[in-house]
Amino acid sequence: MKRGIVLTALLLIVAAPSLAGEPAAEALLLDADRAGERIIAVGARGHIIVSDDAARSWRRVESLATTMLTAIHMHDDRVGWAVGHDSLILRTLDGGDTWEQVHHDPDDSLPLLDVWFADARNGFAVGAYGTFLETGDGGDTWQARWISEDDFHLNVLVPAGGNRLLIGAEAGVAYRSDDGGKTWRALAPPYTGSWFGALALSEETFLLAGLRGHLFRSHDGGATWTDIPTGTNATLGSLDRFTDGTIVAVGLGGVLLASHDDGRSVELSRLQERPGIASVLALGDGAVLLVGEFGVRRMTGIP
Repeated sequence: MKRGIVLTALLLIVAAPSLAGEPAAEALLLDADRAGERIIAVGARGHIIVSDDAARSWRRVESLATTMLTAIHMHDDRVGWAVGHDSLILRTLDGGDTWEQVHHDPDDSLPLLDVWFADARNGFAVGAYGTFLETGDGGDTWQARWISEDDFHLNVLVPAGGNRLLIGAEAGVAYRSDDGGKTWRALAPPYTGSWFGALALSEETFLLAGLRGHLFRSHDGGATWTDIPTGTNATLGSLDRFTDGTIVAVGLGGVLLASHDDGRSVELSRLQERPGIASVLALGDGAVLLVGEFGVRRMTGIP
């Protein structure tokens, strides 16, 4: 998903109407994660909302942020981080009830686009123009470094089992680390557009989703890739997998893609009003949480 001073197709939904007067669960939201039984979603103007009943009802919590929040990662039911524009990083130690700012650089004005932690102390935040930040003290301090000579936007970071990590970037580039993020190597799927969604099914099997409905699958750690027909030109932005193995991908135009064969093929459906969907989260009861320009929406059953 990627949001920044250079707006991509997926984030054109930030042009949605003002949030003033909108209920918390109907404001523009971009990402969500689980914190134990709780669900937390983040989005425009520093909005953070939480649900304690499997996404049936929501309440807003104070974030002390006014800039757009683009991604959230919860390490467990208590500790987590959210990132956003102006290199903002927030941290919670109480399951999302309160948040503190641990990094902010408004002079830089670069957006952070994803965040992931291996444990409660060691984590990474990635963003526009090759921004790569790391911490070894739970987010108290952050250090910047380059993982490539290029300055491609680093859009999404996911674990792939063991010490393997995967980053989806722009210009058709992805990066893989085999040592927990210490070093990275470039992968080159046969498409030159940006990747906004990534999902690792195993240490060897990856899915990348991006511009113009492109979905690619690799079964060998990114050495070779297969173009999966999706039936849509809509930009894809997020993927998640259910406990039964079903994979769901979402995108602009209300697009929903479901796969029941580990991403080898997908079935296309759309929400009737065709809104922009930024993120998808599989819920434990078989329902799915959609996050986007409409805020949050709980959908029973898999398309």
